[in-house]
Amino acid sequence: MKSRWFARWFVPLGPLAMVLGIVSMGCNESAPQPQEAVTRVAEPGDVIDEDLMVALAQAKNFHHKAKVYMSDGNLADATASVRQILSLRFPAGAPEADDVRLDARALLAKLLVSQGQVEEAMRTVQEGLAQTTRESFFVANLYTVQGEIHEARAAQLDGAGQKTQAIDERRAAIAAYDRSIKINEKLQKQLMERR
Repeated sequence: MKSRWFARWFVPLGPLAMVLGIVSMGCNESAPQPQEAVTRVAEPGDVIDEDLMVALAQAKNFHHKAKVYMSDGNLADATASVRQILSLRFPAGAPEADDVRLDARALLAKLLVSQGQVEEAMRTVQEGLAQTTRESFFVANLYTVQGEIHEARAAQLDGAGQKTQAIDERRAAIAAYDRSIKINEKLQKQLMERR
């Protein structure tokens, strides 16, 4: 039972690691990349704010703690650890902060659903979506989680014999998945155009 639960609710927790890995490497998409040089002089745009690095490191550690707690089945402490990510202070305007928070909200919502707190999970997702300022993989992922929450609601309603409401929840799940798909398609198209 436990392994099915993890397979359903916890896909590999790579999105936060991806953000943290890219940022920690000091990537700057707009900086020209050398074609033949082995080394190059650092550009001012390559420097990452120390406050941002500290906040990202903290987020990474809380995320790792949550994974350890989850592997032990300690969902309450895993939930508390993820909530700490949401309370971190990031430098104003850092897009990485949005990505980290959206990823944390997705994980938090999954943890809440797994503990039977479906309505709190939906509030967590809706708060995240309300705060988004740009479309990203992390926004798309939050819509995917929203779809999963609608499916969980449908299952609860089916169990309670409320078939009509369950159908509505399944339709809402499909709408959330479609929104996620559209965002990812748009992002993929933009990436292809840059190449």
